[in-house]
Amino acid sequence: MRTVKLTPETRKEILTNLLKRSTFQYGSYMDTVNQILADIREKGDEALFAYTEKFDHVKLTPETVRVSPEEVEEACGQVDPEFLRVLRRAAENIRSYHQHQVRNSWITTREDGVMLGQRITPLESVGLYVPGGKAAYPSSVLMNLIPAQVAGVKRLIMVTPPGKDGKVNPQVLAAAREGGVTEIYKIGGAQAIGALAYGTQSIPKVNKITGPGNIYVALAKRAVFGYVGLDSIAGPSEILVLADETANPRYVAADLLSQAEHDELASAILVTTSAELAGQVSQEVDSFLQTLSRREIIEKSLENFGYILLADNIDDAVDAVNAIASEHLEIVTRDPYQTMTRIQNAGAIFLGPYSSEPLGDYFAGPNHVLPTNGTAKFFSPLGVDDFIKKSSLISYSREALREISQDIQTFARAEQLTAHANSIAVRFEEEE
Repeated sequence: MRTVKLTPETRKEILTNLLKRSTFQYGSYMDTVNQILADIREKGDEALFAYTEKFDHVKLTPETVRVSPEEVEEACGQVDPEFLRVLRRAAENIRSYHQHQVRNSWITTREDGVMLGQRITPLESVGLYVPGGKAAYPSSVLMNLIPAQVAGVKRLIMVTPPGKDGKVNPQVLAAAREGGVTEIYKIGGAQAIGALAYGTQSIPKVNKITGPGNIYVALAKRAVFGYVGLDSIAGPSEILVLADETANPRYVAADLLSQAEHDELASAILVTTSAELAGQVSQEVDSFLQTLSRREIIEKSLENFGYILLADNIDDAVDAVNAIASEHLEIVTRDPYQTMTRIQNAGAIFLGPYSSEPLGDYFAGPNHVLPTNGTAKFFSPLGVDDFIKKSSLISYSREALREISQDIQTFARAEQLTAHANSIAVRFEEEE
């Protein structure tokens, strides 16, 4: 891996380079996505099935687009029982973690007859997008599905692209069954996002779409925002390791590569104050590459978006970490808990040498759908809050309203909204 001296100039250059992976940099794809969405909105199933045949090489009909119970059972029979056992344990951990996020409605009252509060209600329907293509992601099924269930969403609809044999990956269907999803459709790409956003003859319109996907899926989600709610616009995966001289270079190298293998646009960065560690990690990376199955993808990722940043001190290192705002952040320092208190921006934070990133991907419980491309500065991991909505509650007695009626009218007239002022005044006109 290339080693770069961390300075204000190099930090700026790296941030600029990382932003090249943003969906805003792929405008050339947008015309294609807009055409797909327009066709889905106008022609419904006809366009949906045509695009599925074009891109996935599968012919669908209204009778075959939905995964049948028999197909689910067949798929689960093909899955290793040991994997099913692990899947169930992971689901338990994910459910337990997200149950701590549940919010409750609340009301406060005052003696003068004022009642204020907030009502929490789950969304009625959510579309869960599960990517296919380069790899299958049963973990994404659990990470999207379980917080929605904990929130109380009434209708969960899963979409995922089929293989060329017209079937959905067995492990993905096994995860769906373990999670209790029964409404699953064999569609993917921008056309699936359009179907969920607008509805077709076979696919119901939903209130919100969650789940990661490729650039076409990400751009389609951006385009349909407003017709439906969204979790976020996910970008390529990222890992940043903040380490000092106490870190194990072999562990650090392995963790960097765990994210670089996702795709060529993935980013793997080490920020360290130790030149010795930097050199050792680079050597370990080269050694691991000789044996890893996705070597070609990893090498492209590291060539484009992989860095070892050598900082003069921990203050500069922490500043760089907060500026990059990585999706995954591992802190492997002498006192990772103290270092963690200085971190402002990160999607998920892993503390210590035995808290490697795949722990969060699969098993620990916190969600692995995380903000990318610097959006950890203002976005959070997917969670129960993404599947609820809040309504304000307001109730005033006549006496309480009279007490503040002139204040409201003064405010309304300052904005030249006389009808607003009148709405208050008419309730007390007999008293004038």
